[in-house]
Amino acid sequence: MTFETVSYLILGAAAGGFINGLAGTGTALFALGFYLVVLPPVTSVAIVALMSVLAGLQGLWIVRADILAQPRRLLRFLVPGLIGVPLGLALLNQIDAGTLRIGVAAFLILYGGYFGFRATLPAFERRTPWLDSGVGLTGGILGGAAAVSGAIPAMWLSLRPWTKSETRAVLQPFNVVILSTTIFLLFVKGAYDGTAVKALLVTVPCGLIAAQIGIMVFRRLSDTGFRRLLILLTLLVGLGVMASEVF
Repeated sequence: MTFETVSYLILGAAAGGFINGLAGTGTALFALGFYLVVLPPVTSVAIVALMSVLAGLQGLWIVRADILAQPRRLLRFLVPGLIGVPLGLALLNQIDAGTLRIGVAAFLILYGGYFGFRATLPAFERRTPWLDSGVGLTGGILGGAAAVSGAIPAMWLSLRPWTKSETRAVLQPFNVVILSTTIFLLFVKGAYDGTAVKALLVTVPCGLIAAQIGIMVFRRLSDTGFRRLLILLTLLVGLGVMASEVF
């Protein structure tokens, strides 16, 4: 690999690993742009997916007590999400994924732009098991159809007045499991070839170190600060997806 290729891989791993450690999501948004400069799209997605899972496993460890404290809450999102992934893949034959991504991006931009600059944040306190399951299902479908599985769950969870650890105890394992499914499907398709393995030898160490730095920053955030971070990420995801489709 050339010096330029290695440089872009390190920058992408550092950016993606840090944001995953900080927020539990957003790896692709911050890393994919660097990888696409020097690698084919399928290889880039395969690396981002694996990096997200490896960095996410570190994040799972810091909220393990919150996950074990309310496993049913997580399963309300996760089980429908897993059902949604193959449904999303099936939809690829029926709809245009680009149009779907633009529609989702516009919704995220409106949401993030509106709530991101409000002095007070919404506080949706009552229990909503059916809505939670619907959000998980939608996340899985969008993950399979348009590779944006974490966008809607992150938006929904930012509305909940939960602690940062409670929020992450849902968002982080949701992303890890959904992306693990993606990794398996990419592996079956042969995406992890020699080029991908060489790139992973560079990106994995850098990404894991950057994720630890992100986790240290996460520990210093207040609960409200973490909710605002999720809203900001929602806006950035929407802008990033829109830019990738329009330009």
